[in-house]
Amino acid sequence: MNAISIVVITLNEEKRIGRLLDDLSKQTHQDFEVLVVDSNSTDNTCDVAKGFAKALPALTVHRMDNKGTSLGRNTGASLAKHERLLFLDADVRLSPTFLTDALHKLDKNKLEVAGVYMGADDLSLSYRLGYGIFNAGLFATSFFFPTSVGACLFSTKRVHNEIDGFDESITLCEDCDYVKRAAKTWRYRMLPVTFTFDPRRLEQEGFIKMGLTYLKANVRRLFFGEMRNQEMEYKFDNYNEKTGAEQQQQQQQQQQQPTKTPDPEQAQPQTTQPNH
Repeated sequence: MNAISIVVITLNEEKRIGRLLDDLSKQTHQDFEVLVVDSNSTDNTCDVAKGFAKALPALTVHRMDNKGTSLGRNTGASLAKHERLLFLDADVRLSPTFLTDALHKLDKNKLEVAGVYMGADDLSLSYRLGYGIFNAGLFATSFFFPTSVGACLFSTKRVHNEIDGFDESITLCEDCDYVKRAAKTWRYRMLPVTFTFDPRRLEQEGFIKMGLTYLKANVRRLFFGEMRNQEMEYKFDNYNEKTGAEQQQQQQQQQQQPTKTPDPEQAQPQTTQPNH
């Protein structure tokens, strides 16, 4: 299965989708199609994606009326032409040999569904340590309670259809539920390759807070099952353009600004004449 359908879900990602599509255009393995499935963005995401039609001849941009992570992935899978599937988020970055290396590992190990580790080569030491711990958890749980990062996940149409795709009623860890159900029939493993992605959410919410959120979520899943009915919600397109550091700096600047004392003459209340 060398040909691959790459499903990229987007929602207001005009500043990031171009970088991923540029990475895909530079892959050493070029036997693939790209399906950008957009959740009705209000920015120029679709226009930016369509601008790569020349660099990526097998590119399709599909705009949905509704939005949703699982809905987007399922829609993309239904439109896919090839058996092999790769689900990506719009802020993912890939090295030029990513597809070549990943497909080799998939074929060598006869895997239909597999996760990918997160890389942190260009990030600070704290991020590298945090990612290392997270990746170790992904490896350990793959043998008894599979978890995954939906931002970069391999599957096949056979697996996807057999398990009825991503569960659109799950509000958090729908990717982990996907591989857990797939692993009941097919062997699931983590591939010894990496991807990187924009750490803006971590910068806004904090690495520890984010890590504890997903730890709590997976403990909850282990003992009580999947999370539905907004028990814990991951908000699609919940990123602000400013990083956490920039927001903190802005707050400090606002606190340092002197409070203006209102002019007594201007502060006097106005009287309103009654209507006759």
